[in-house]
Amino acid sequence: MKRICLLLAALCSPAFAAPLAYVPNEKSGSVSVIDTASGAVLREFAAGQRPRGVAADPSGARLYVADAAGNALLVIDTANGATARRIPLGKSPEGVNASTDGRYVAVAVEESNSVALIDAASGQLLADIPVQGKNPEHAVFSPDGRWLLVSAEEAEQVDVIDVEARRQTGTVAVGLRPRGMGFSPDGTRAYVACELANAVYVVDMASRTSVARIPAGRNANGIAVHPNGRAVYVSNGIDGNVMAIDAATNTVSATIAVGKRPWNMALTPDGTHLYVANGRSNSVSVIDTAAATRQNDIAVRELPWGVVIR
Repeated sequence: MKRICLLLAALCSPAFAAPLAYVPNEKSGSVSVIDTASGAVLREFAAGQRPRGVAADPSGARLYVADAAGNALLVIDTANGATARRIPLGKSPEGVNASTDGRYVAVAVEESNSVALIDAASGQLLADIPVQGKNPEHAVFSPDGRWLLVSAEEAEQVDVIDVEARRQTGTVAVGLRPRGMGFSPDGTRAYVACELANAVYVVDMASRTSVARIPAGRNANGIAVHPNGRAVYVSNGIDGNVMAIDAATNTVSATIAVGKRPWNMALTPDGTHLYVANGRSNSVSVIDTAAATRQNDIAVRELPWGVVIR
């Protein structure tokens, strides 16, 4: 009996708790917190005037949210939803990403055409790095933290930043208006959704070239890469669906209907479920990745921009 009680206590401890999904609601100025086990919205907390990009530190203790109207990065304590720190940035910050080792946070700042590199521990702005693309939207770390890929609304390339050197060191030609991006787990390839090309471009990081162009739906936008590297997901804004891409063949293996204007997405750590922010439906669609079917729609607030899961 004692052994059974200890087992039950362990299973109910935070170490075994299901991950939480955090969804910034751009028009409502808030973040919705979803329990991925039950699908319930547990709570909602204030997050500036116009929250857009979102990331979390590896422990899940801190959330990083770009306040586009407040021109700042908010550091939020996930335990109580309080803003612990406000880091001033340039005008209209958008996409946010945290390095896998937790050292750095990167923010694409639209109107300064730059990427802000921030020390996660101190909150210090280490560098404001100019990029070639105009109105940068996303800045994504490679798995080893060596590179940042930057997409921009007015571009036909993704810009490559050397994190240690803190400057742009190259570009990779892709389609018109690159948006969401993601890396393969080993960092050898990157996947770039190009909104006006209606396609996903596959980038070989060693040669810095596009090695494949995969036709997608209309207004291809968000990208999520499965933890096993075998599947890549792209949201198609006008079509209201998500396509699953077989990474081995670079072909679409499934198309799953979701809500209106799907934007950015995130996978659970085990890769079993994909959470899709539907900007015009005020909802998050949950996709069972093994079955390639929509399992649930979770109501959130107005204009959900993206998802991060920890």
